Amino acid sequence: MKRSMISMGLYAIVTVACLGASPVCAGDEPSPALASALGQEVFLGGSRAPGTRYYDMETSLTHFAADGTRGDKDTYRIKLLCEPLGDFADEGARYTCKQFVYIKPNGDEVSIPALEGWTYTFKMTETGIDEKGQVFGIDHTKFQGLTDSNGAALQSDKSYIIYNTFIDFHGFCDLFAAPARDGKGVQHLTRLGQSVVLDASHSTPPVNLGVHIKEGSYFKNGQITLALKGLSLVDDAPCAIVEFDSGDSSFMMLMEPMPGMVVKTLGGSHYFGDIYIDLATFWPRKVVMRELVICETNVPMPGGAAPTKIAATIERQSVIKSVTREAYESD
Repeated sequence: MKRSMISMGLYAIVTVACLGASPVCAGDEPSPALASALGQEVFLGGSRAPGTRYYDMETSLTHFAADGTRGDKDTYRIKLLCEPLGDFADEGARYTCKQFVYIKPNGDEVSIPALEGWTYTFKMTETGIDEKGQVFGIDHTKFQGLTDSNGAALQSDKSYIIYNTFIDFHGFCDLFAAPARDGKGVQHLTRLGQSVVLDASHSTPPVNLGVHIKEGSYFKNGQITLALKGLSLVDDAPCAIVEFDSGDSSFMMLMEPMPGMVVKTLGGSHYFGDIYIDLATFWPRKVVMRELVICETNVPMPGGAAPTKIAATIERQSVIKSVTREAYESD
C-alpha cells in the first residue's frame, strides 16, 4: 500500500503542474518538476482490497449498411455484484447478476429472467479455460433456451451475445486489469509510456456455445498489448489509465440453426480501449471498449445452389462502471 500512496502523490504533482501557473507547461522545454513527476513509478502489482464491489455494464452493437448508413442498434445492460473470496488472485470472487436487460432496436426493453440473481464463482486459471473447455469457467448451460421477460425465445446469436457480455467483463476487469500470475501483465507497467505484450497474444479461445454454435468456432486474438498512458480521476479516486489493444484479430463461427444446416461466418475484429485502475484498491473503476467487426456469413441454399453470402460491418461499444451499492440496488 505504501507504493500506491506514492502513485497518488504523483497524480497530485501532475495536477498542480498542469493547472497552475502557465510557465510550468509553456515553452519548448518541459518543466523539470513536471518531467520529474511524470518519471515517477506507478505501482499496479498490489493485491486487490477486500470488500464488495458493484458494477454496471452497457454494450451496444450498431450495424452499418454498405454505404455507411447506421442501421439497427441493440443494447445490453447488466448489473454485477462482486464478493472477493479471500485474496482475489488466489481465491477468486463470487459474482451475482442482479439483472440483465436487452433493449431492442425499436426501443422495447426486456429482461432475461434466467439470469436474475444468478451467482457463480470466478477464479482465473493458468489457461483461462476450465476442465469443461469453458472460458473463465462461465457455465454454458446457463445460456441454453433463454427467454425474455415476455416469454419469447431468444435466437442463438442473441444468447451468444449475452454470454459474451460476461466473458468481456472478466476479460477486461479480471484478466487485463489484474497482475498476471506468470508472464507479462499490468504489474510490469511502472512508468508512463511503457507497454507490454501479453502472453495471451495470438491465443485462440473456443467460442462454441450449446448445440447451435458448434465446436470448431473460435476467436483468435492478435498481438495484445497493454500500455500505461496516463493518470485520471474517477469519482475522485486517482486512477492509472491502462490502454489495451487486441491487434488484428479474427474469428470463425459455425452455427447450426437446424439439423444438417451449418452457417459459417468468417470475420476480422479490432478491439481496444482504456481501463481506469484505482491506485489505492487496485480494482477497475471504469472500462471503455470499442470494437470494429467486419464479417461475411455463408448461408447454405437447398438443391445444391451456391450459398448466399451476407456481409456485415458492426461497431461494438462497452462501458463498465464501478457504482455504489445504492445505484446497484436501484431499479
